[in-house]
Amino acid sequence: MGEVNTFIQSVPLNYFIILSSVLFSLGVLGVLLRKNAIVILGCVELMLNSVNLLLAAFSAYKGNGDGQLLVFFIMVVAAAEVAVGLAIIAMLYRNTRSVDVSIFNKLRG
Repeated sequence: MGEVNTFIQSVPLNYFIILSSVLFSLGVLGVLLRKNAIVILGCVELMLNSVNLLLAAFSAYKGNGDGQLLVFFIMVVAAAEVAVGLAIIAMLYRNTRSVDVSIFNKLRG
């Protein structure tokens, strides 16, 4: 276990912060600019995984498992989000034959 921490700690923490920031920014841009609901769902997952990467890196540098425990709970929430999101997208596709989010404003009562 100590070998893994020394390997992770050999990479500067700034690299993890920069990589996580780039991934999170790509996810935000994807959510804001894309119109495909499945791509938007994937970009939300990308944002959650960038936060997981940063939490795991901070946990390894600090030397305790609190961040890794939080990563586990975020992964559980992300799995539930994917299940519910894909079910909603499947129902919307069944009704409209499209996953383009710009036509979903027609579904208002």
